[in-house]
Amino acid sequence: MAVIHFLGTNGWYDTDTGNTVSVLIDAKDRYVILDAGFGFYKIGRYVKEPKPVDLFLSHLHLDHIIGLHTLPLFKFSQGIDFYMPPDSEKDIRTFVGKPFTRPIGEMPTEIRLHDLSRDIPPYAEFKELKHAVKCYGFRLKLDGKTIAFCTDTEDCDGLRALAKDADILITECAFRSSDQTKGSFHLNPEAAATAAKESGAKMLALMHFDPGRYPFLKDRKAGEASARKIFKNTFAAKDGETIAL
Repeated sequence: MAVIHFLGTNGWYDTDTGNTVSVLIDAKDRYVILDAGFGFYKIGRYVKEPKPVDLFLSHLHLDHIIGLHTLPLFKFSQGIDFYMPPDSEKDIRTFVGKPFTRPIGEMPTEIRLHDLSRDIPPYAEFKELKHAVKCYGFRLKLDGKTIAFCTDTEDCDGLRALAKDADILITECAFRSSDQTKGSFHLNPEAAATAAKESGAKMLALMHFDPGRYPFLKDRKAGEASARKIFKNTFAAKDGETIAL
C-alpha cells in the first residue's frame, strides 16, 4: 500500500496555508519524493526505514528546489538518488553548493545525481509539460498503483498522457476559476478537473496553490467545490494531509 504525504502544497512562497511544493510517497520498497520546495525539510519525519530514497525534480524554479538547503539536516545511511531534468546537473551543483549551502559532496547523506534523459528507475516515466521553462511530469507505478504528478503546467498532451487511467493525479491549481489558463502555464480548478476526467484518472489532488489567489484554506475549498462539479473525486490537498492508495 502506497501512502502519500503532502509536505508542501503552496506555489511560489510559504504562508500560513503551507510550505512550497513537496510530496513524499512511502511505498513498500522505497520512499519517493516529488519536488523539493520548503516542505522538503519534513522528510525526516517519514524516512525511518533503510529503504531507497528517490527524489524527482520537475524543474528548477525556486519553489520546487528551495528545500534542498535543508539537506544537511539528514543522515540517511542509504543516501538519496536525485532524478533531475535533462542537463540540469551543473545548475543543481551550483545551487547546492557554496556560498549558498553545503556542497553536495560534503552532505552527511550521500547524494547521487541522475539525468532523467539517461537514467530513470523502471517504475517511473516522465514527459514534458507546458510551462515557462522546461518542466516535467512523472508517472509512477508503486505497490500496484499508478500515481501521476504534474506541476507546473497548463493543459497539454504530456499531462493527459501521464494522467491516463491513473489511480491518482496530483496536479496544480495555481489559478482561481475566473482566471484564464490558455497560455498561462498554469491550471484553474476546472481545467485540472477536466484533464482528470477526460484522462480517466480515478482521483484528483489539487496543490501548488498561488498563495496570493488562495490566501486562506477556505479559498482552496472553494476551488475544490468548483472542480467537483466536473470531477467528483477531487480534493484540495493541504500540508500534513495523508492518503493511502
